[in-house]
Amino acid sequence: MPVVRNKEIEVLFSASTIARRNLELAKEIAAHDYHDLLVISVLKGSFIFAADLIRAMHDVGLSPEVEFIFISSYGAGTTSGQVRVLRDIDNEVNGRDVLLIDDILESGKTLQFTKELMMSRGARSCSIAVLLDKRMRRQTTLEADFVGFECPDYFVVGYGMDVAHAFRELPFVGVVKGDASSAA
Repeated sequence: MPVVRNKEIEVLFSASTIARRNLELAKEIAAHDYHDLLVISVLKGSFIFAADLIRAMHDVGLSPEVEFIFISSYGAGTTSGQVRVLRDIDNEVNGRDVLLIDDILESGKTLQFTKELMMSRGARSCSIAVLLDKRMRRQTTLEADFVGFECPDYFVVGYGMDVAHAFRELPFVGVVKGDASSAA
């Protein structure tokens, strides 16, 4: 088990497993009939997944425009609260197909809010791609169109996801297991 910042991290999805799945997701996305595709990465947690997925989309022949929206529902905690737009996109979505990319679909509140926002602005369609789907935590009826992996009911870190702004840099998705400095 890797040790990062005195914490043991159990690898849930390895970097190589994620890379393979990203290419498969890109092929699934390319199979849809999108026109004037605008990909919107939901920050902060999705930034690594979005970058890798967008590059995989390029590899399968897609060339979407890319935007970023900064939505907050967690703050520094671990449970979802009120959804707020902290930084909006610059591009027009009216008449365009939009693909939202996020790290994890959990309660569904953030992505439901963001999807409704894009549709209210006149998006032709709004699909959702997530690295992880935690169905057991869903508080809405929202489902992702493209899912990397079903996620067990753990608080996960790495590959852009954090706990109190730590562990985003890890190249894998893992679960914090404990304080390695106290394991003597």
